Amino acid sequence: MQQKIIILDFGSQTTQLIGRRVRELDTFCEILPYNKFPKDDPSVIGVILSGSPYSVHDPEAFKVDLSQFVGRVPVLGICYGAQFISHSLGGKVEKADSREYGRAHLETIDQGNPLFRGFERGSQVWMSHGDTITAIPDGFQVIGSTADVLNAAFASTSQPVWAVQFHPEVFHTVQGKLLLKNFVVDICGSRQEWSAASFVDTTVQELKEQIGQDRVILGLSGGVDSSVAAVLLNRAIGSRLTCIFVDHGMLRKNEFQQVMDDYRGLGLNVVGVDASEKFFADLASVTDPEQKRKIIGRDFVEVFNDQAKAVISSSPLGGGKEGAVRWLAQGTIYPDRIESLNITGKVIKSHHNVGGLPKEMHLQLCEPLKWLFKDEVRRVGRQLGMPEHLIERHPFPGPSLAVRILGDITREKVSILQEADDIFIRGLRQYADVDGTTLYNKVWQAGAILLSTVRSVGVMGDERTYEHPVALRAVTSTDAMTADWAHLPYDFLAKVSNEIINKVRGVNRVCYDISSKPPATIEWE
Repeated sequence: MQQKIIILDFGSQTTQLIGRRVRELDTFCEILPYNKFPKDDPSVIGVILSGSPYSVHDPEAFKVDLSQFVGRVPVLGICYGAQFISHSLGGKVEKADSREYGRAHLETIDQGNPLFRGFERGSQVWMSHGDTITAIPDGFQVIGSTADVLNAAFASTSQPVWAVQFHPEVFHTVQGKLLLKNFVVDICGSRQEWSAASFVDTTVQELKEQIGQDRVILGLSGGVDSSVAAVLLNRAIGSRLTCIFVDHGMLRKNEFQQVMDDYRGLGLNVVGVDASEKFFADLASVTDPEQKRKIIGRDFVEVFNDQAKAVISSSPLGGGKEGAVRWLAQGTIYPDRIESLNITGKVIKSHHNVGGLPKEMHLQLCEPLKWLFKDEVRRVGRQLGMPEHLIERHPFPGPSLAVRILGDITREKVSILQEADDIFIRGLRQYADVDGTTLYNKVWQAGAILLSTVRSVGVMGDERTYEHPVALRAVTSTDAMTADWAHLPYDFLAKVSNEIINKVRGVNRVCYDISSKPPATIEWE
């Protein structure tokens, strides 16, 4: 039986980070709304209560019945989770004199307690709370304190319950991963069996059982998620998977053919569709960014559905070795699903990979990566033997270069941007830093933006020019929720700028975007 840690989400911005840290310990975990604890699930070996934007005293604060799991499995409360445990069991939580936010150090640690095994005195932790625990419940003891927070960590003397007012999941808590390992592995008894290899073996077998002799269609984007999903399905059902890759004319230079070659090299059954005429016609004279996105999204669904119906109509009506098409596969990953639900289970953010099955197709949904985080998807891709350039591809927006062209979209503008973008991306791949890592692999996402609504004066030779500027954008990030501009070397930027201006007709100026997210976004539109 697969073991699992349940993380109950009380609305913290770092709940996903707790999940990623647990997965890094080769342990499966599931993030659920605070009020959705799975009763009578023998695979649960421990529970973690997340932080929250609320105070335990707020009328709308989220509450859970601790008796569902306290005394049954080990429990760890983090920040709000710690305060909720104290408040619910007879302790006292009060407003702090000043908000406790930022770095602190554990001046007192019970190094004999299993939660702090291996900890160093003075270990740095990260605080982020407005309330503080002024009294712990009866039957609990303090196991960690900072200069300003007496009850920074406490534990039950009779039951497996621990609580910390700091955030072990964040980078600034230096020994946070050790604390989580102590809880998940030593206290909860994780066998640490969750790995890319075990995931592939288990999932391939599950897909064979789930799909049987049916056929499956899958929409490919060229990105890592859909690509890994396709290769995983191909291993399970082979030629009974049909992939559809739509070219709307706004991909990067030569990308459609390169990706098609990659997919065929992986043995995938892929149908490539050039629908660029339709997309350019429908985008003619449209300048509003949101309208562009809606048109591209609508057209993509129409083209994909037409191709999918053609595949369905060509399939047998029933059983046999090559069964009917009964499944639509998607590269949905775990963050897509988490972001699409709030902690009450209601949709707060729609996602292109969550829901949205065309009803007229009468297909069932297959999501082989639905439990994986992005870094886990890449590990699975490597386990499947996929080429590194596919696995390490930067995220790329669904509307592609259309959201990197300010103003209306034309083939000429797309061609200009493709050339500039190609020079930039090739340069990132070729430039190795002092440690031998290419700039492309140091950057989370990069691309060029054509400011086609702007013209600037330039001089080329003896001629005065009046052409478009191009902005280069490169950011560092771990999850795209926040991002900082990449500090690329000046000599690299100078070389790329010079090459773009000299080789790309229609461009006479190159700028570099040094905005972070927030307040800016990664994409310009």
